Amino acid sequence: MHIVHVAPEMVPFAKVGGLGDVVGSLPLAQARNGHEVSVVLPGYRRILEFLGLASMDGTGIGYRIDNWEIRGSAVHFRHEGVRIVLICHDEFFDRPGIYGTSSSSYDDNGLRYAWFAGAALSALRQLERAADVIVAHDWPAGLAPLFLRVHRFPGDPLWDTASVQVIHNLAHQGLFPMDLARRLQLPEYYLGPRCLEIQGNMSMLKGGILSATKVVTVSPTYAEEIVWPALGEGLDRDLLSRGDDLVGILNGLDTKSWDPQTDPFIEAPYSAAKPAGKKRCKLALQHELGLLEDTSLPLVGIVSRVDPQKGIDLVEHVAPSLVERRAQFVLLGSGQPGLLDPLHGLAAIWSRSVSCNERFDEGLAHRIYAGADFFLMPSRFEPCGLGQLVALRYGAIPIVRRTGGLADTVLDIEEYPERGNGFVFETPDAGGLRWATDRALDFYAGDRKLFARIRKRGMREDLSWDNSAKDYDRMLSRARLRESRRVMA
Repeated sequence: MHIVHVAPEMVPFAKVGGLGDVVGSLPLAQARNGHEVSVVLPGYRRILEFLGLASMDGTGIGYRIDNWEIRGSAVHFRHEGVRIVLICHDEFFDRPGIYGTSSSSYDDNGLRYAWFAGAALSALRQLERAADVIVAHDWPAGLAPLFLRVHRFPGDPLWDTASVQVIHNLAHQGLFPMDLARRLQLPEYYLGPRCLEIQGNMSMLKGGILSATKVVTVSPTYAEEIVWPALGEGLDRDLLSRGDDLVGILNGLDTKSWDPQTDPFIEAPYSAAKPAGKKRCKLALQHELGLLEDTSLPLVGIVSRVDPQKGIDLVEHVAPSLVERRAQFVLLGSGQPGLLDPLHGLAAIWSRSVSCNERFDEGLAHRIYAGADFFLMPSRFEPCGLGQLVALRYGAIPIVRRTGGLADTVLDIEEYPERGNGFVFETPDAGGLRWATDRALDFYAGDRKLFARIRKRGMREDLSWDNSAKDYDRMLSRARLRESRRVMA
């Protein structure tokens, strides 16, 4: 198949969150499986300058808004066996940020990404081989499946192309005034609640959900959760209406970037077969952060966006009990201002036991995974989660809430003695988190051989994209077959 991903982010070119990691790994895994794969991205100035393509003219493309065709260009290059197509327009993408500044989103994001979705299809119509399936990632690409369905024409190279809408986080829907929807050359039917409209606004993600051949979320459990009002973000009925077309496929891990045997950021290499280096990593982390240098003390780590969704506000209620039990606690993250103030206070009092680092620091993130005995993810909801996958690979036993992708990847050691790889709690409150951390510390203080065996169990799991890419292959083949039959009928 010729698989085309349309996305706003892709590692290593542009990244804000986990979406960029997925688009940076999944297409490469599909290319390794023998598919022709293309990725269409906005031509952000930072990408063009990074690649030395800023002066390249590219091929002319465009999309009509307000009965006026806005022209841009498409720049092509190759990256690890994948064609990359950059959709360029200086007014939209020659900016310092992707979605906005550190304090606010760009006011014209709706217009920017609506044009991007339309111009992406314009660029795909120029390729020598038509796309068999277009995979649209999150709301910035959500209009691509809708435009594909609405703007087909006789002789269109994309006449029988299938589409898939991927939901990375339903909380981000791309909500904009309905006035924008009316400027996009869409029939009146698509402007109502059966497609774009939600509570008086347009939802780009809803457009993709209701127009795509298939809809995918990033874990099986999250697919089950979002058809209920509690986590459906107002789209639960629309998602439920898709029936079996809504599929959950677990994200994989970039095992090349996350490998304790070759990681350049950590003190010493190690593996499940040769774990000795992890103790050196723990000592190095303690030294770096000014903690008491003692490898016998349990060390609990968090690397997270600072946001109530991640349950960070619950941690302040548990950190004192960790210290009382002679555990060390290390946090790294950035996000909502003020949410970490209580933990900064604890770090000031117990500087040899608590380290709170409010910033983005890729190297320190790697060293926390390598030095930690346990990794904490008390998320209120978690579509998939990357942290627990990295933690397992680095031998930091996860402590998680049973939700979304955390439920799919972490099994409680006491509940599943033969397969368990972490500690799981149900209720998203301080009591539930305290119960889980107490069990983890009891486990650490108990049978050391059992602790080492569970640690190795997690490190030996196959967390790569190879398995997930095969699941995508099967789903994309079904989507392609459906669209082919539609055209033949």
